[in-house]
Amino acid sequence: MFVCASLGLCVGCLVPNRWLPPLPNDKLLHFGAFALLTVLALRIAQDSAEAACWMAGLLVFGWLIECLQALVPDRRFCWRDLGANAAGIGCAALAVFVAGHF
Repeated sequence: MFVCASLGLCVGCLVPNRWLPPLPNDKLLHFGAFALLTVLALRIAQDSAEAACWMAGLLVFGWLIECLQALVPDRRFCWRDLGANAAGIGCAALAVFVAGHF
């Protein structure tokens, strides 16, 4: 499920904007997508050290997607998107921690 969600995120982020329907607020989509990936990754993680590695990897993944968007027509690197990615990761990790699943 994690792999499918990751691939879906890549496809959505790395196609030209003109191929996508009008989006009301793409920052919310970034937040939600990375929150979902974080929850899935934390279900895979065996301990807190592995969970930290997953979250760091997701941050790098978000940064890499933003860098690759600069190569796609109608797309560009956006620090706010990267911030929304990080916020989604942080909020999801906090929610999982508070829920006592880690």
